[in-house]
Amino acid sequence: MGVTTPADQAAKPKTLFTNVHIFDGVHEKRIENAYVLVEGNLIKQISAQKITADGAMVIDGGERTLMPGLIDAHWHTMFCFWPISKILSSDFGFLSIAAAKSAGETLLRGFTTVRDAGANVFSIKKATDEGLIDGPRVYPAGAYISQTSGHGDFRDPNDVPENPGTPLDYMQRVGHVLIADGVPEVIKRTREVLRMGASHIKAMAGGGVTSLYDPLDVTEYTFEEMKAICEVAKTWNTYVMIHANTDEAIRQWIEAGALSVEHGFFIEEETAKLMAEKGVWWSMQPMSVGDEDAFKFENPISTAKYAQCVAGLEKVIALTKKYKVKTAFGTDMLFDPALAAKQGKFLAKMKKWYTPYEALKMATHDNAQLIKLCGPRDPYPGELGVVKEGALADLLLVDGNPLQNIDLVADPDKNFVVIMKDGKIYKNILHERTQNNK
Repeated sequence: MGVTTPADQAAKPKTLFTNVHIFDGVHEKRIENAYVLVEGNLIKQISAQKITADGAMVIDGGERTLMPGLIDAHWHTMFCFWPISKILSSDFGFLSIAAAKSAGETLLRGFTTVRDAGANVFSIKKATDEGLIDGPRVYPAGAYISQTSGHGDFRDPNDVPENPGTPLDYMQRVGHVLIADGVPEVIKRTREVLRMGASHIKAMAGGGVTSLYDPLDVTEYTFEEMKAICEVAKTWNTYVMIHANTDEAIRQWIEAGALSVEHGFFIEEETAKLMAEKGVWWSMQPMSVGDEDAFKFENPISTAKYAQCVAGLEKVIALTKKYKVKTAFGTDMLFDPALAAKQGKFLAKMKKWYTPYEALKMATHDNAQLIKLCGPRDPYPGELGVVKEGALADLLLVDGNPLQNIDLVADPDKNFVVIMKDGKIYKNILHERTQNNK
């Protein structure tokens, strides 16, 4: 490695935010009348006193709130922008172009990081990281690991029984899902996903809404298969996130070693206690039925499953709060572009159960703690979800105080006046100037 010289340091772009009130992602009380200097892709200095930085672009915050970029802990980069029928029938190249466009829209909603919960998102991640397209940081799960007739089995009705030597169906060939049955096969498929560059593993652990061949009460995989998937992830020093709803499926997968439970609409009291004891995360989604923001499905089977799931949300929130289960916020937007555009509105919906501070902390600092469970598989080493010296510079300047009015995040076009990711500004509707103190 080369030695960093003073000239190299001087070449790093600098941005100085002045006159801002900081929500740091951790503390409920804002740091008032502060200065924040960003150098390169890091937060260099935070001070209540004036900061001098030659050549810095200066943004006068005008007493607005500077906060960390938002993190969605359950996002589907490849599946959020079209109906399911179009997603499943589209050429992968065409799908990727649409996903690239959608990623830019996600970033402009203020979500600077997403934990992708399954699909071949690697090309979008790489193009984003190399600056070819705009989008959030992506922590990729890669292909779902699913059993036959599991939540990831989207084959046509007559594609079983499977014939030995039959080519994989399209969803498997392009790497959105890998169907695996039996211990040797799940070990191999899990290793293949990690080889592709996954930061964590997504396993289908129980019946789902959009899949048609697995009722909600089904526990997916036997315990030995569950253990095999979790043990492979552990050998790679990362973790398994599970799609699961029923209490029985969740308990078995926790005993097998899973660390992140997605959805979990039917968690019971003893399982909530177990999750708290083992430090297992509940990644929740504030879904609804009967209003303009309810998920809509092309199939009545999925519509009925969805209503059954959402009916359990209130009880689970009460239990997880009672036992202080680690809780993350995600949206799980699937197959509906209108809902994807409301990503921030779904965060604002959290006010029904949590204070604005609790919800915002969840969508920044807390979500960052969850996604960093991937350890050395972390594609973005450095602190996320906080406004702190030395942290990665993912920042939002909000016109108002979201700690008092969380509805501000529901309208990012109007209320997010500056959006920065990795030290680069992607949106700025304020005047700026260059500081020169020589």
